[in-house]
Amino acid sequence: MLRVALRDTVVLLGGLAIVGVAVGLAVARTAGLWGAVIGVLLAGFFCATTIVSMLRTVGSGPTAMAAFVMGAWIVKMIVLIAVLAVLRSHEFFNPYVLFGVVAVGAIGSALLDYRAVGRSRVPYVQR
Repeated sequence: MLRVALRDTVVLLGGLAIVGVAVGLAVARTAGLWGAVIGVLLAGFFCATTIVSMLRTVGSGPTAMAAFVMGAWIVKMIVLIAVLAVLRSHEFFNPYVLFGVVAVGAIGSALLDYRAVGRSRVPYVQR
């Protein structure tokens, strides 16, 4: 299951990079390119922390898994706020392209997570 999640994430990020860069260049030239690249890197970080959470909690109980996932989510938000705070004073990127790419990456990642959970074979009750 982890191999499939990793493969799907790579496909998502690759497609996001190709489409995001193409749209960014068409809409805002070099600034759009940089917005797309930064957006793909942020989306990649978000996806990577999800996969690391899955790898670290394999075989753990539900409480440990929930705690790790919540901690990873908090780290994601801190990193996002820090990156946006640093980028706020710079003008070399297009913020609309950045937002679009991050939004599509987040929605795509959530859909991949939803599909992975839906296809997983987890018992409903424990013995």
